[in-house]
This record gives sequence, structure tokens and C-alpha cells, in this order.
Amino acid sequence: MKLTMPRYDQAAVLVVGDVMLDRYWHGGTSRISPEAPVPVVRVDQIEDRPGGAANVALNIAALGARALLVGVTGNDEAAESLSDSLRGAGVDAHFQRHDSQPTIVKLRVMSRHQQLLRMDFEEPFNTDTAALAREVDTLLDGIKVLVLSDYGKGALQNHQVLIQSARKKGIAVLADPKGKDFSIYRGASLITPNLHEFELIVGGCADEAELVSKGATLMRELELGALLVTRGEHGMTLLRPEHAPLHLPARAREVFDVTGAGDTVISTLAASIAAGEELPLAVALANLAAGIVVGKLGTAAISAPELRRAVQREEGSERGVLSLDQLLIAIEDARAHGEKIVFTNGCFDILHAGHVTYLEQARAQGDRLIVAINDDASVSRLKGPGRPINAVDRRMAVLAGLGAVDWVVSFGEDTPERLLAQVLPDVLVKGGDYGIDQVVGADIVQAHGGEVRVLGLVENSSTTAIVEKIRSK
Repeated sequence: MKLTMPRYDQAAVLVVGDVMLDRYWHGGTSRISPEAPVPVVRVDQIEDRPGGAANVALNIAALGARALLVGVTGNDEAAESLSDSLRGAGVDAHFQRHDSQPTIVKLRVMSRHQQLLRMDFEEPFNTDTAALAREVDTLLDGIKVLVLSDYGKGALQNHQVLIQSARKKGIAVLADPKGKDFSIYRGASLITPNLHEFELIVGGCADEAELVSKGATLMRELELGALLVTRGEHGMTLLRPEHAPLHLPARAREVFDVTGAGDTVISTLAASIAAGEELPLAVALANLAAGIVVGKLGTAAISAPELRRAVQREEGSERGVLSLDQLLIAIEDARAHGEKIVFTNGCFDILHAGHVTYLEQARAQGDRLIVAINDDASVSRLKGPGRPINAVDRRMAVLAGLGAVDWVVSFGEDTPERLLAQVLPDVLVKGGDYGIDQVVGADIVQAHGGEVRVLGLVENSSTTAIVEKIRSK
């Protein structure tokens, strides 16, 4: 499966569910309390993060998608903290506030990146389900995916009303389920239980074959479009009617904290589907995102640059020979990290010392160097019969091995103007005795605020001279 980065800026997702505030008290410990055999934590930092359904919405916004949120809170300081955090992240939050009940708060006491204690402040909400359903219905226009983020805290009590309302408008419904009755999610496009939650419903699964069989039965009984079982260190299993099971291995390099991993999975799934991706690719992206988030402390959102870089690692496009699509993803990621893009081009038929020196000078103009090379037909048109000496794949492989070169891409036209219009580098570099106004594509780069620089060539270094010398002997 070839992974690509979706256009999350074209996605819109509505999240409905149990919002909560994840509060962290951080401090050092240097002694044991004289009152009881427990460590004394001297709190020096208090941190608030959106949790539950709010964390799902936050993750969707962090990917660059439009995120809306409907939930239930108290009318208190914790609700204000949630509202401020979500507003700052670009989430359009709509809270049903209750004066007589507190916002759900999960308080964790942390020392040296270890959780010492968790305290939960919560009461199941007396949700006005009719008002919540009306709120959701008014927000569905323009939405591509509805997410039900169910933590069993009382915000979601009318699942079927919400599911049917969305399905009537052709909107996919994804549910992160809780409890021992999955019938409330009947008709959903996809549900995402973890293995423990799944086995509470269908019974224990001795092996993957039994998991697949029981999953297929559950999908038929509940009329589900698909079922994704997250399995911790064993990865994920996607089941769809009339499709072979898709098993994906866990991607985490190191597991530090699994808090919020389920939120990351469903948010990446929802944003990817809303961006128009097929379900298997969306699941693969969610698997990558989960591998990132478990390496972080506490509830955390995965940003688009983080996911993009993980996609690049997966596709082997951090460096080397790239397709145009891979190159554009790599450039977007580099720019998100504040890196300056340098572009040069040529035939590079027989690589020599002059080329190496020139490319090192070009790389010094910025942070990333793209080398675009003419394909074989283009070189033949430019250089005449018998050229190129080396085929394009070999020329690209040699260039990719140079330390100065980040990415190599080929083009079929005689000039790189079409490629430049897509890449829009920060610096366009050419070697020789050209004037800047003679450099092909200079107008394109300058029109977008880029620079054009002409570098000198090493004397007595020429591919044509090397070819003639070989022929003369």
C-alpha cells in the first residue's frame, strides 16, 4: 500500500461526545511524607489539555482539517479552560453547559515524567438529548464525517438519532464505542473498539481467525460498514464485508504513554476519510499516527508535519530518488519545519568533480537541495545521438548518493519550467556564465518571492570533454 498525505485542508469533521479536561500537576519529589509512606510532590507547573471527545477534535484540527465539537460540560472554570484551549487550536466548540454539574476533570500528579496518582472529578451528565440532537443537525451541513466519541459519561444517549440524521445526509459515521451493548451503534460506517472492548462483546478470541470470524458476525448483526479492532502491540485489524482482512503491525518505536491513543486513531481516520481517502489508506495513516502518540507523555495531538514525516519514512522519501508526488510532500514537510528549498537542474550524464563541487555550493544556499535531471529522451534531444551515456535511473542513483543532494527527480521536457511551477523553490541555482535573466524559470521563481543565483563552474570539468576524450582513444 502506497501512503500519501491527504489534503486535510479540504476535510470537515464534526465530533460529538464526552468532553473532559486532562489536568496535570508537575513537580519534583525529594522526600517521603512523614504522615504516610507516599512521596511529597512540590507542584511547580499546572498544565491543562483537552481530553476525551475534545482531544479527538483537537487532533483533527492539528492535522489541518476543519473540526467542530459538540459536548456537555459544567458551567465552571474547567469548561472555560477547555473553551480557551480549543478556540486557540481552531476548534469550533459548542458546549451544552449545566450549572448543577461539574465539567469532567482527570487530574494526574506527575513527577519526573512518571504518573504518581490520578484523581477523577465527574458525575454522569443529565444531558438534554433533544437539544443536543438539534444542535448536531444544524451543524451537519458541509460536514463529511461525524465522529461519536463515547466515553460513557452521559453526553451520548441518543446514538441512533445522531447516526440516522447523518446517514440521511450521506455523511459517514465513525464511533469509538464503550460499554457492553454495541447495538446502540447499529448502522455506523465504522466502529473502532480496542481488543478488550471487542472481546467483552463477542467473547475471547484465541487467534486471528476467530477474531475475523466473530468480527464478521458482529458486522452483519449491527449492519456496520466496517470494523477496526485496535490490538496494542499487535497493531490493528480492519474488517469489511466482502473484503479480505487487513492486518497492520504496530508502528511504535517506543511506547511511553498510551493515553489518548484511541483518540488519535479515530481522529486520523475521520480526517483522512473526510479528505477523500479510501478506508485502507486512512487506517494505515491512523496506525502511523498511533505509533507517534504513544511515544509522547499524556494526552497529545499529532500535527500534520509529524504525520507527513512519518509517511516519508514509511515511503523511503526522506532522501533520495523521488516521484513528483513524493517530492511535493517532502517539500511541504520541509517548509513546515522552516527549511529553505534550493533547486538546480541538468543532464548530469557522466558525474565529475565539477558537478560535485557545484552541487556542494548549491546545497550551501539553503537547507534542502533538489536536483532535477532530464530524462533520456530529453537528453538525446538536447545533446544529440549517442547521449545520454548513462540511463536516467543510473544518473539519478549516482546523484542520490552524494551527501550534498537531498532529493532527485526527473522531468521529460527540455526545460524544467513546468516542474519549477509546482516546486516553487526558495532559491533557483544555475552554474555557468549566464545572466540571471537568462536562467530558465527565473521569472517563475522570482514571481513567487524566490531568489535566482548563478554559480561558477570548475575549470576543465566537462562531460562533453570526457566523452570526446574517451572516443578519441
